[in-house]
Amino acid sequence: MTKKNEIHFRKAETSDINAVWEIIQQSIERRRKDGSQQWQNGYPNLQTVESDVEKGFGHVLTVDGEVAVFVALIFNDEPAYSSIEGAWLTNGEFVVVHRVAVSENFAGQGLAKKLFDYIEDFTKSQNVLSIKVDTNYDNLAMLKILESKGYTYCGEVFLAGGVRKAFEKVLI
Repeated sequence: MTKKNEIHFRKAETSDINAVWEIIQQSIERRRKDGSQQWQNGYPNLQTVESDVEKGFGHVLTVDGEVAVFVALIFNDEPAYSSIEGAWLTNGEFVVVHRVAVSENFAGQGLAKKLFDYIEDFTKSQNVLSIKVDTNYDNLAMLKILESKGYTYCGEVFLAGGVRKAFEKVLI
C-alpha cells in the first residue's frame, strides 16, 4: 500500500518534459487570467523546458509520483542580475530560481511554498548560501510566497523584456 501524498524533489528527466510543458502552459494561462503580464510573450516555451532539463537546471516536485511543480535552478548565472537598480545582499555564489510553475491539479495546496523549502535545503547541500529570484511586479502569488519565506527585496532588474522585482535570501 502506498503512502498518500508522498512528496519528492528531484532533477527533472527527459521523460518529464511533456508533463512540465503542460504545467508551464497552465501557469501561463493562470498568469493571464490573474491579469499578470508575466509569461505572456511566448516565454517560457517548449525549447526553454527542454534546455532546462538537458542542462540539469530543471527540477520537479512530485506528489505520489506525479509531477506537480517545476522549477529551474541555475548556479551563479543570470546575466541580468549583474546590473540591479538597488543592491544584492551578497556578492558570493548563489542559486537563481526561475520558471516556478504549479500544476492545476495541485494549485492552492501550498506546494509552491513547500518547493522553496526544498530549494533552500538543496542550495545548502551544494554549500551555496544565497538564493536570488525575480518576479513580475504583478505576480501577486509569487510576491506573497517570497514575503512569507523571508526573502528581502533588493531592487529591480531588467529581464525577459521587462522590469522585475528582485529578491534574495541568505541561508546562514
